[in-house]
Amino acid sequence: MNKTLKRFLVALSAVLIALPVFTGCSKDGGKKIVIKGSTTVLPITQKAAEEYRKTNKVSITIEGSGSGNGIKALLDGTCDIANASREMKEKEVKKAQEKGLQTKEIACALDMIIPVVNPKNPVKNLSLTQLKGIYDGSISNWKQVGGSDAKIVVISRDTSSGTYEVWEGKVMHKTDVRKDALLQASNGAVASAVAGNDKAIGYIGFGYLNSTVKAVKVNNVEPIIANGKSGKYPISRKLYMYINEKSISEDAKKFIDYILGNEGQKLVKEAGFIPINM
Repeated sequence: MNKTLKRFLVALSAVLIALPVFTGCSKDGGKKIVIKGSTTVLPITQKAAEEYRKTNKVSITIEGSGSGNGIKALLDGTCDIANASREMKEKEVKKAQEKGLQTKEIACALDMIIPVVNPKNPVKNLSLTQLKGIYDGSISNWKQVGGSDAKIVVISRDTSSGTYEVWEGKVMHKTDVRKDALLQASNGAVASAVAGNDKAIGYIGFGYLNSTVKAVKVNNVEPIIANGKSGKYPISRKLYMYINEKSISEDAKKFIDYILGNEGQKLVKEAGFIPINM
């Protein structure tokens, strides 16, 4: 696949993620909350919004286009809440300051980034060193890590993804992912690609685990809630919601308080993630 076609498919995937929702800005007036950003945090906000609107008359629009795009939207004033599966970068913080914004970071859940393979793949455990080798290309055949004699097909995320940024920092240590990696724009797209290829490996947020893929232990640590909450699992992280305290509406504040409260944190767990306040 040439680079132009690959970029087109990544962009198309990002657009498809956003199709079920409406775009807009809360500055239009009325009770409206606009949320943009991380596809990892997307299921949490979707589930919370569905329940919240049963007892609150407010319009909540949600777009999953990647953490970087969500933070950019917050800085541009086109959303109330930016979902992010990583912390704001120094350059983003600086840009916010230059614009006179007062950004606030709110941790809403805990997550684990989990390597996944096709259920037919016999590999059950990989070390961080082996994962780095697979993704930088120095390990190219499954037999090098205890699997079958077959070329490894690497599935990765695009660079606007917070999940990619955490993987790059915790696994790759800023080393480039191999050039022939197949890039996907969402956790769901990665899971689907791995499910359809018995030679593939990818990585997804804990909430996206399903029976179509097989979770791989990392350094012999199983990706279960207890290990994620304790920090024992080596690729753990917090999930965030960013706001501009100078302009956030009362409705957006109330929605965030709902997610951080007991009912919202139960929904975090139901969405497949790890509650941060329970």
